[in-house]
Amino acid sequence: MYLAMDTKDTDETKKRSYEMRARREATEATHEAIVQAAVDSVIAERSLAITLNTIAERAGVSVKTLLRHFGTREPLIAAAWSRIHQDVIVERTTPPEDVDEALRVLLEHYEHRGDMMLGLLSEEGDDPRARIMCDTGRMEHRRWVQEVFAARLPKQPAARSRVVDALVVATDLYSWKLLRRDRDLSIEDVLDRIQLLTDSVLRTAVQDAAEAPRP
Repeated sequence: MYLAMDTKDTDETKKRSYEMRARREATEATHEAIVQAAVDSVIAERSLAITLNTIAERAGVSVKTLLRHFGTREPLIAAAWSRIHQDVIVERTTPPEDVDEALRVLLEHYEHRGDMMLGLLSEEGDDPRARIMCDTGRMEHRRWVQEVFAARLPKQPAARSRVVDALVVATDLYSWKLLRRDRDLSIEDVLDRIQLLTDSVLRTAVQDAAEAPRP
């Protein structure tokens, strides 16, 4: 009798444990679906001004469920942007000391995210969240330029900063927009023009260094 009761208790414990794990996994899956739906909505709308109804519909849940997971709209937008930001860092990672491949990777990133990024840039004057996101993007793009072109940058700080400024402009999102969207050039032609710009900047830097008076 005692052994039978002990076995039953063990079975009940296992069942409860399984049910709790299943509920936890279902909750995590729903949470993930909501975040991904918010990401997809930001990309599709090219804006942070997305509604809870839009996100809930994409996620296949009710607004009530969405709010149960995030409380309000703001934490959800923050979670979506964090996901996008992580994806962008991965997308822009390039092999060291391979400038041509780095530029190709950059243009693939612009092809994938460029229109969304332009949408956020258009909102940064009115939306503090967009401003923070865009400022972060600008800082990280400058860091990317410094890493990609590190071997060819001047050593002298002022000259280095000047060249980095020019390379940031040459590889900026708006340069892609002017060539790809406004001029309607092919991706290969856009790459050609950006390589022309970056090569010219670096060549000029070498010439300036050679002509600079020696101390």
